[in-house]
Amino acid sequence: MKRASNSLWLGSSIRNLAFFANLLLFAVAVMSGKKPAATNFTVKPLALPGANGLVMLDYLAYDRTSRRLWVPAGNTGSVDVIDTATDQIQRVEGFPVAQVEFRGKLRPVGPSSVAIGEGVVYIGSRADSRICAVDSQSLKLGKCFEFAPPSAGMAAAPDALIYIWGTRELWATSGAPPIGVPAADRSVKILSASQRETLARAGKIPLSGSAEGYAVDNLRGRFYTNLEETGQTVAIDVRKRTVVSTWRSCDGPSGVALDSKRGFVFVACDDHVIVLDTNHDGRVAGSVPTGAGVDNIDYDEESGMLYAAAGEAAQLTIAHIDEKGIPTIIASVPTTRGARSVVAGPSGFAYLIDPLGGRILKVQPE
Repeated sequence: MKRASNSLWLGSSIRNLAFFANLLLFAVAVMSGKKPAATNFTVKPLALPGANGLVMLDYLAYDRTSRRLWVPAGNTGSVDVIDTATDQIQRVEGFPVAQVEFRGKLRPVGPSSVAIGEGVVYIGSRADSRICAVDSQSLKLGKCFEFAPPSAGMAAAPDALIYIWGTRELWATSGAPPIGVPAADRSVKILSASQRETLARAGKIPLSGSAEGYAVDNLRGRFYTNLEETGQTVAIDVRKRTVVSTWRSCDGPSGVALDSKRGFVFVACDDHVIVLDTNHDGRVAGSVPTGAGVDNIDYDEESGMLYAAAGEAAQLTIAHIDEKGIPTIIASVPTTRGARSVVAGPSGFAYLIDPLGGRILKVQPE
């Protein structure tokens, strides 16, 4: 077993070295004014267990400590945990599935959101409006907390979950703005997570619109989210629990990502991503065309790479962000229709949801 583990570590290290070596060559080319050679990427589908056609997928999260990808798989009633080194998938079962009326039709919903905490992973469910804690190592399902009465529907059910490391709190939004379900309560709910598995209500922050997308700057103590109805992006002081900055971003903003070292906030618009410079009053430093249908985006601070998946355009755009916040596209990777959310993994890998195919798409540099 030790040899296998060492081989796995060596293989991962080689991939990391190769990726960052290519990135260094790319950076040298950009600084010298030369157009860098395109980087080739391959797409590997990872079928989710229990999938039979459509799987209701929304949020996913990468745990850098365990190198696992957490995927709430809605109507399958499970959370699928993917080992990013081997692609093996384990299921955390025991989540209910409920039929919810939406736009005149009954649709199956279940676990839908995820946040990586300290030794636990928090899972939000639209089926019963509860948030459950799962041990991040043993994958054992633990205690659950009633976020809202199930009878209140999707408008009150948990949407995004965000763990705030500095205060040991779980922040949550509600509703489902991208599919036309505004939050019943336009606020960020705050839950104390000091006991890890036992959540407790600890207040809320009123907002002037439905919160959509999020990013946390643990270095500066700032939480960023969009206001879907007003096309604004706001910064919240996590200790004072007050909005400290409001910037105009775009109509219908969705995902948010962050470069905490340089103070850039990335906001997903319908067919592009803009770069807001928080050091200069949120001015737009640059823009990345992506194609239509962008939702949740991600950014890797080590490599300076921004990832944006466009569900309608069926492509993943990967761009490098320079010191001034100006993006340069290095790849446009064909994906599949409906692949609208992405997270950055290890070694330059990226993972996208594919709800229509009941899969996760693993995009990796050659």
